[in-house]
Parts: sequence; C-alpha cells; structure tokens
Amino acid sequence: MKVVGLMSGTSGDGVDAALVEIGRRKSGLPIKMIAFHPLPYPRSLQQRILSASVSGTVSELCHLNALLGEWFANAALAVIRVANLLPKDIALIGSHGQTVHHLPHGIKDAGVGSIRSTFQIAEPAVIAERTGITTVADFRPRDMAAGGQGAPLTPAVHALLFRHPRRARLIVNLGGISNITYLPKGSGFDDLIAFDTGPANMVLDGLMARSTGGRMSMDREGRMAARGQVDGRLLAKLLAHSYLSKAPPKSTGREVFGAKMLDELFAMQQAKQLPIENLLATCSRWTAEAVGTARRWVRGGIDEVIVGGGGVRNRAIMKHLTDVFAPVPVSPVESYGWDSKALEAVAFAVLAYQTATEQFGNVPSVTGAAHPSLLGCIVPNGPGWMERLRPHPRRK
Repeated sequence: MKVVGLMSGTSGDGVDAALVEIGRRKSGLPIKMIAFHPLPYPRSLQQRILSASVSGTVSELCHLNALLGEWFANAALAVIRVANLLPKDIALIGSHGQTVHHLPHGIKDAGVGSIRSTFQIAEPAVIAERTGITTVADFRPRDMAAGGQGAPLTPAVHALLFRHPRRARLIVNLGGISNITYLPKGSGFDDLIAFDTGPANMVLDGLMARSTGGRMSMDREGRMAARGQVDGRLLAKLLAHSYLSKAPPKSTGREVFGAKMLDELFAMQQAKQLPIENLLATCSRWTAEAVGTARRWVRGGIDEVIVGGGGVRNRAIMKHLTDVFAPVPVSPVESYGWDSKALEAVAFAVLAYQTATEQFGNVPSVTGAAHPSLLGCIVPNGPGWMERLRPHPRRK
C-alpha cells in the first residue's frame, strides 16, 4: 500500500511529505520510502503560525486551518509528482497537521476535573478534497481522551524501523522539540521508553530570528554556535529547568519553550553581555544535555545513538551530543538508510496505515494512556473508500 505522510513540527517552517510503500508480513511491517519532498512556508506564513500559537484570534485560527489544509494538500501532490505517480496510485494520506497548542497536563474545569487538550490545524477535509485521497488526521486527541499526553506517537514506528536483536538503541529526533525512543535489545512495543526531552531547533531558530530582526530564521548548520563559547553558569541555570528532571511520561512544546523562554534567554544574555554566538553555543549544549537526561530513565545500557530530524544538520548540536554520550557512537539516521528530515513524516504515514487497517497506534506505557487506541479521524475520498484500501488479488 502506498501512503503519504505529512508533518510540520513546532518550528513551523514548512511541510515535510514522505511517500512510502507499506507491506505486511507475519514478522513485521516492511516500510520502504519512495520519495520525499519538503515544502517550506514563506517567512510571513511562518510568523503568522507562530503568532497564532501564542495569541491567535478565533478568526485567524479558523482561516489558518483552511489555508494550511491547502499547503498540506500541495505538499502531498508534490511528493506524488516527485515519485512519478498519480493521486489514484495512493491509498492514504496521514497528516499530523500543525500544532498551535498542546496542554498535556490539562486545565482544571469546575465539575469536570482536569481536561487535557491539543490543537493541530491544516484541515483534513481540504487535503482529501484537493488530492482525492482518503486522509487520516488528528492523531493526538484520542490518546489524550484515554488519559494520555498525546505524545510522543512515533516510538512504535521507531521500533519497526530500528529495533535490533543484539544492540540497545536510543533514537533521537531533533525537531522544534527534541524527543527520544529507547529500544532495548530485541524489544517489542511493550517495553519502549519514550518522551520529549525538551528544547531543540525551536529555541535556536527563535534566537536567530529575534537577534537578526527576522532577517535569518536559523543558524544554518550551527555555524554561529560553533564559533561561540558555552557559558557554564548560564548552562547550569538552564539545566536546572524543572521539565528536565520531570519523570516520564512527559511531553512539551511551545507553551514551555516558546516566546516566554526566548524572553528569559535574551534577558540573561543582556545581563551577562553575551555575544549571540555564545548564547547559541550554550543553548546548543543545553539541547544535547537535555537529550542526555534520557539516561536517568533507561533500564540497561545504550549501544548506539541514532539521530534524526532537522537538527542533524546542526553541527554544533551533533558535536555536543557526541561529547555527552561518549564513548557511545552517535550517528545520523542516514547511516541506517533513512532521511533525517523525512523520518517523522514517514511515521505519520505508518500511523495512518495502522488506523485504516484497525491497528492500535499509541503505546500506553509511553503516553500514559489507559489503553491502546485507534488514532485519528478519517476523511474518506468517497463511497467505496474502504474497499479501495484492500489489496487486489494478483492476476494470473
């Protein structure tokens, strides 16, 4: 079955589209990536998304939901063209959407108790209409309704792609927020350990955007951070952040490491008179050390650290990760035949496949949910959509 996965992370820099072929065997779920296509947002749209995440009006969020549906649909159609295929060749689209708010611990409401919630936009009805392909979206709310945090949802896919019978592996995703999946030797899904570790590209990109007045949206390849010096006292203060010592299950986002955190970082920079290079170097080290805190909750050793996400291209973070985990080898997912930027989009293609084939997508031991759940909402492409998902018998 050919499935497109669509993902846009907390950095809000664009849509990643991955087209995969998913088979089915008794021994597992073979997954092969056919094509990958990133569709960057214009800087103006990225700024609208980030602003809406903090103080968006109902009108703005309503409009952005439909607008991003168009962008996600265009990304899906683009990756299909890259693969020299047609929309009719694709069985499903799995869309994560664009997170604009995430409240995994909930807000207390009189008479109801604590209500957990999360909000992803990029209207799936628009995606299904523009592409003519059945679309699965809104994966996180069902896990939350079952008492989970709605994140992370990629660990089961990490296990499918990277588990090893003789080597314990730590899978690291450096997106806007960093997260890890620990795969013990020969692991199944029940003994996974996974959670968000904290800051990553979202903080670094925010520092660059503010310090340059919006002229630069990122520290490309971590060049400025590599020129700077880590400030030990500031690093110690950042490592004392309460989220880093919180035991899993845990997840986080822009609500913790977004605009308010940037305000605090720039205030500390001003008080210490730090060059921006030193602030970037310190926050790059903070990202790596936050990932390193995963070892507190890992039962057993780590034989390999495998890193995916856009942060793989940041040489400063990768150097710090190598230092933090030495002598354990740290390698990008490219060393294992996958594309760093595509990995999360691949995961949501697989999650869509699992929902459409009636397989549970969450891992309760990871998210804290009371039970496994079928995730997401399905927007069919028309009558007979379920029949079209069934494999056709081979002609003799």
